[in-house]
Amino acid sequence: MNKTVFLEDLGVNDYKETWDYQELLFQQILDLKIRNRREETALETPNHLIFVEHPHVYTLGKSGDIQNLLVNEDELSAKGANFYKINRGGDITYHGPGQIVGYPILDLDNFFTDIHKYLRLLEEMVILTLAEYGLKAERSKGETGVWLDVGTPFARKICAMGVRASRWVTMHGFALNVNADLGYFDLMIPCGIKDKAVTSLNVELGKATVDMDEVKEKLLKHFAELFQAQIKQKTEV
Repeated sequence: MNKTVFLEDLGVNDYKETWDYQELLFQQILDLKIRNRREETALETPNHLIFVEHPHVYTLGKSGDIQNLLVNEDELSAKGANFYKINRGGDITYHGPGQIVGYPILDLDNFFTDIHKYLRLLEEMVILTLAEYGLKAERSKGETGVWLDVGTPFARKICAMGVRASRWVTMHGFALNVNADLGYFDLMIPCGIKDKAVTSLNVELGKATVDMDEVKEKLLKHFAELFQAQIKQKTEV
């Protein structure tokens, strides 16, 4: 089993362009798995992790309700935001500047074949990272993602998640609010969950900004530990 994960940080990159790139890597792994099965070979399948920051964009998952987007196309344009219906699970999500978006494109046959465990480990990665900043983050029963003050009137979401998997290959992933403009969340019902607030790491820490690269380093450390993975910088695209 290949536990090497190639890391790419795309910086600020268009959502659709990044989605197309995810699909390319995802399909390459699927094609290799199909070839292995058809030809009875055992060629090693690669794993990838992409970090990216998107310009303002709203995405709606397969099971999502368009009514959870509270503005029309003209109002989105006025806000400088795009909208896409996409092929992950979950409802509506916002991505934008100040948010660390992570896309693990893994062959889970290299790790474990359990989507529930996969999502829980992604949540744990974020929970452990936030703990390093003195925050007690938690899961909320029946609601994928990472929250603060669960079970209180002040419950608020700091990290959203939504994935797709086929033949145990994953794509899409998580979005952690670090220095996010929370006003953009007012244009939707986040993940279709009413009456729950959204927050950002800088707000919780009372800081103007938090070092994004530092947060990424902590996320990577915990990802490598939880998935027992070896992280390597990808040098070619």
